Amino acid sequence: MAPLEFDLAATSLREMNQFLHQELLTDDSRKVTVLNPDGAHNIAVGLNQPVQVEVQGHAGYYAAGMNKHATVLIHGSAGTGVGENMMSGTVHVKGFASNGAGASAHGGLLVIEGDAGLRCGISLKGGDIVVVGSVGSFSGFMAQAGRMVICGDAGDALGDSLYEAVIYVKGTVKSLGADAQYEPMTPQDIDALGGLLQRAGLDHDPAGFRRIASARSLYHWNADANQEY
Repeated sequence: MAPLEFDLAATSLREMNQFLHQELLTDDSRKVTVLNPDGAHNIAVGLNQPVQVEVQGHAGYYAAGMNKHATVLIHGSAGTGVGENMMSGTVHVKGFASNGAGASAHGGLLVIEGDAGLRCGISLKGGDIVVVGSVGSFSGFMAQAGRMVICGDAGDALGDSLYEAVIYVKGTVKSLGADAQYEPMTPQDIDALGGLLQRAGLDHDPAGFRRIASARSLYHWNADANQEY
């Protein structure tokens, strides 16, 4: 099928999203280019086909949110909640990402080539997030499942209240959150992390990362803990 272009300087975002939702076939893998996004919110949300979307510029809030099957490449930075609640597919941000990147993602792969803001991967539920740069405070907060890879540094309270998600970090961590702890890297971690880095197009040595996971002391209420964990 022929590629498509939507110039948001001349076409409304609603019109473009309606086309992507209603007029693509279930196996449609054609390439759609978005020109002049100018930081518009909700670009390419809720996609449910294996379409390829390239955003030529910066995206606003919730770009590629609720993604399923699609591959979305943003040639710029993204606002709050990029890849939020994604189910599958790939979202790749060539620039920076604001707060809450990949929040509640159930599946798929989110790659951020720059830094990510506060609460990256908050309430992660099974997706994979690879940040080439650094992340802000409270990243991985209440992450229930899935994996986060941080090639740079992390702010305060990394992995606060983790459940079954695992965080791999290469740089400096300002502090770990409640119930998060460093654990030894196993051969399985090396293999899994190496595969994630390869999927993200990176050549970092997985042996140079540390593993962070839950100490599981928050799994059950302890009346004698006096809120001290």
